[in-house]
Amino acid sequence: MRFEVNPKEKLYFILMLVISLLIYVGLVFSIIGIFYLFLFGMMGFVSHGLYVGHIRGNGIRVSNKQFPEIYQTAEQLSKQLGLERTPSIYILEAGGLLNAFATRFLGRDFVIIYSDVLELAYEEGEAAVRFVVAHELAHLKRKHLKWRYLLSPAMFIPFLGSAYSRACEYTCDQIAVQLAPDGAIFGLLVLGVGKKMYKKINLEEIINQSKEERGFWIWLSEVSSTHPNLTKRLSKVSSDRLLVSNNKYLSSSLNI
Repeated sequence: MRFEVNPKEKLYFILMLVISLLIYVGLVFSIIGIFYLFLFGMMGFVSHGLYVGHIRGNGIRVSNKQFPEIYQTAEQLSKQLGLERTPSIYILEAGGLLNAFATRFLGRDFVIIYSDVLELAYEEGEAAVRFVVAHELAHLKRKHLKWRYLLSPAMFIPFLGSAYSRACEYTCDQIAVQLAPDGAIFGLLVLGVGKKMYKKINLEEIINQSKEERGFWIWLSEVSSTHPNLTKRLSKVSSDRLLVSNNKYLSSSLNI
């Protein structure tokens, strides 16, 4: 299965890699620079280790005996994505927050799904759960977390790091749509709209809104964010979903 990558992800990755390497080279030739590089590296390492420890100590680990349907879905998706192993998946209660994310520590990959996301996803069936998991596994497929520390210096360049992050999100949405087209729309609505309002959303109006809502402050808000605006993501996912459905229909008609 061939997965499309957002073109901007490749462009921003190259820019960030070049800038980061130049910064690293500059720091290496400075004694104070080496000290700060080591200091900030250790601070980041320890804080991230503490957070992963919190997840492992307080989250519920998914297995073939604990949420087995999610475990089987993750294993299947990992194979489809060509991952070497299925990452550890934890369900975490977060006081009503709606989110899911992937992280990596000491060479080990983790996917964390907040319990409210999972609860809502179950109301809509396996397809929605599949999309949420597929999106996070796509980050691992694209090695977004593996390159994180190498690219860290460029994250301080105004707008560049956030632009790269948004492009990565578009890529992961696109991959998840290919793997779970039926759960794509709801999967995003769960993360962006909330518990009670998602069933009342008119998708066509959201698409129209993404075209009509323009202006400097909307633009500035988005370019400062690590995620694309929800209306734009839903519009793009809707378009990708239709394309995937048409391709499947064409393949079936031609007996490919």
